[in-house]
Amino acid sequence: MSAMPKCPTCSSEYTYEDGDQFVCPECAHEWPKRAAENPGTASVVRDAFGTELKDGDSLTVIKDLKVKGSSLVVKVGTKVKNIRIVSGDHDIDCKIDGIGAMQLKSEFVKKA
Repeated sequence: MSAMPKCPTCSSEYTYEDGDQFVCPECAHEWPKRAAENPGTASVVRDAFGTELKDGDSLTVIKDLKVKGSSLVVKVGTKVKNIRIVSGDHDIDCKIDGIGAMQLKSEFVKKA
């Protein structure tokens, strides 16, 4: 059996493979296999004002955002705590009080 990498978020050694990703059962963090092979190739995510964002940062929303598929709106000034950077068009994964888990684009937030 090949050695599985430890979780980059919580350092758990109980990770497992799921298709083309590794998954941590303790913190539910998922990351692609190719990221584990090339850890130095991560892209930099920046907020609307050019500040670099990292996992665990706190943010503030700078524009009213409609939540797709519902009548809810994320208002300007809403604080978002403990973000996670992901790849894709919506590059911030977070939970917002009163709304729940969602993904945001970095162009609509600023670092708090």
